[in-house]
Amino acid sequence: MDSRDAALLDRIQDLKSKKHAAILAHNCQSSGVQEIADFVGDSWEVSRFAASVSASTVVICGVDFIAETAALLCPDKTVLHPSGNSACPLAEMLTVDHLRQMKKQNPGAKVICYIKSSAAVKAESDICCTETNAASIARRLGQEAPLIFVPDQYLGDAVCQETGLEMSLFPGYCPSDIKILPEDIRKQKTLHPLARVLAHSQCTPQVKVLADAIGNTATLIKFAAQTRSEEMIVACEAGILFTLQKAFPRKRFFLAAERATCGKMKRITLETILWSLESGAPKIQLPEEVQKSARRAIDNMLNSAGPESTPKEIREAHENAG
Repeated sequence: MDSRDAALLDRIQDLKSKKHAAILAHNCQSSGVQEIADFVGDSWEVSRFAASVSASTVVICGVDFIAETAALLCPDKTVLHPSGNSACPLAEMLTVDHLRQMKKQNPGAKVICYIKSSAAVKAESDICCTETNAASIARRLGQEAPLIFVPDQYLGDAVCQETGLEMSLFPGYCPSDIKILPEDIRKQKTLHPLARVLAHSQCTPQVKVLADAIGNTATLIKFAAQTRSEEMIVACEAGILFTLQKAFPRKRFFLAAERATCGKMKRITLETILWSLESGAPKIQLPEEVQKSARRAIDNMLNSAGPESTPKEIREAHENAG
């Protein structure tokens, strides 16, 4: 580390202390950002941790919907998103107008909204979901009404396959994860025949059928911790490789495709974190009606999971927010 980098890190740490701030980063962030973060996790984990940490200011190092979700979970805190343009390409594909048109075409349908969506879209939905609870939520709601699932078609298709339900799917996708092709997996398997394959839920069905483990980044990290395999092929956004290698230094990880990189995620850097702490911007501020309706969709997800499986800090944050 050169003197400039050391000075930059010192300044960030000083401002964190003075402003009683915490830095929370996604598993796919750059290595430098992950190293300075107080917590690293998947999209939902980062937002959830924001509600539990004692800091009065949280700096969310991830794409925009993560920062918005954090703001919904802890409206009493200042939520900073240190990038002027880190909008999630998947979330951007689905606009409120798109969703309203789908609802018009499917009268009476319930809308299940993947957590990776904008607050405005969440506000138009009946309930949110994550990769891990999407199928159980669909099973329950599917007994009551037709279903619309947005915005990721590949997660939605996996839910249909698991539950046997038919849902109206929005044709959204993660531009990073769909760059991973079946031939990428086969090539890596030729080089590393004993390696297990980890695939993100947003990968195409053709990739997921070749996987030993499928899920969000947290699920893939958990599998890596539990498996006896010493080698793994990772079909996910490239940033997770640093997370895995740091957590399990005795194991070897191979990216299925280095081109699977989210440029929007990587727009957050140490320099933008410093600027955000210095300026107190950009601060996530949501319209009151959007905030109220979007929180209702998240509350419905938490209530659907049952109080015993809803983290205590999330329940308390929601209760305190009224």
